[in-house]
Amino acid sequence: MKMLINSPQTVVADALRGLAAAHPDLEVDVEARVVVRKGAREGGRVGLVSGGGSGHEPLHAGFVGPGMLSAACPGEVFTSPVPDQVLRAAKAVDSGQGVLFVVKNYTGDVLNFDMAAELAEEDGVRVQRVLVDDDVAVTDSLYTAGRRGTGATLFVEKIAGAAAEEGAPLEQVAAVAERVNKASRSFGVALSACTTPAKGSPTFDLPDGELELGIGIHGEPGRERRPMMTAREIAEFAVGAVLDDLASVAPADGPVLALVNGMGATPLLELYGFHAAVAQVLADRGVPVARSLVGNYVTSLDMAGCSVTLCRAEEEFLRLWDAPVQTPALRWGR
Repeated sequence: MKMLINSPQTVVADALRGLAAAHPDLEVDVEARVVVRKGAREGGRVGLVSGGGSGHEPLHAGFVGPGMLSAACPGEVFTSPVPDQVLRAAKAVDSGQGVLFVVKNYTGDVLNFDMAAELAEEDGVRVQRVLVDDDVAVTDSLYTAGRRGTGATLFVEKIAGAAAEEGAPLEQVAAVAERVNKASRSFGVALSACTTPAKGSPTFDLPDGELELGIGIHGEPGRERRPMMTAREIAEFAVGAVLDDLASVAPADGPVLALVNGMGATPLLELYGFHAAVAQVLADRGVPVARSLVGNYVTSLDMAGCSVTLCRAEEEFLRLWDAPVQTPALRWGR
């Protein structure tokens, strides 16, 4: 496989050096693998820290900046960050108001962030945690017990980040993050498998003319394989799965935040066409779309495909969503 890298061993460090060169408003510690917003302790704000394996860019380092994350901890490709990374990040952003950990529900992430929280508390840093588990495709997987954390991570980080930027206390920031997670559901589809730099070959076999429904963001195969479908057929399946699971979240006919997320190798031409299908399916089902976001945000290296994330849009969610944000991957209102 051809990749634009120097070597599999240096791919994460090289990417972090590039991030630092492109975004001097971030403090990037390549050796410690921590990305911090400059002035993170200023203003007495609650700190927001997230992280996970690399390969999902721009998640998480691309969401560090005013109005979103205070710091991110990138692990090796598809590998959780270690507790020392997370602890270093927590200390770097704590202004005395506490730190919220945003953790995707994968076993390694959960264990390492929990250990870092214990260490931080011992050092006098107050920590709360929100667990993101929005994927409706599977209950358990190779990487996790319970549902996987996927596209809703962006919603949680943006909305909680805006609350922190406004000066909300830790308990309030954590509470809104929990509410966003509980109101969000996702479903992913792959047209091709991804290729990790270390392996150099696809993570699973997907023959021509077939697609995988219900995939994860670490190259996990889905829950069902079918012959290739049209964008409208895929939208019907994915949106249906999400809305069926969201039925228990009131109000059932309320507006939603909608994310059509590319998995890394799908061009925007296709993503916008797919979004048109998603919007039409939602309209046919009587679900208003309050805000939409289309693009590559929570990826899986070079996987072709997409995911759909919907969040029941409370008025407070929309206000915080619209609040200014300035990060490498998400920016408006400034």
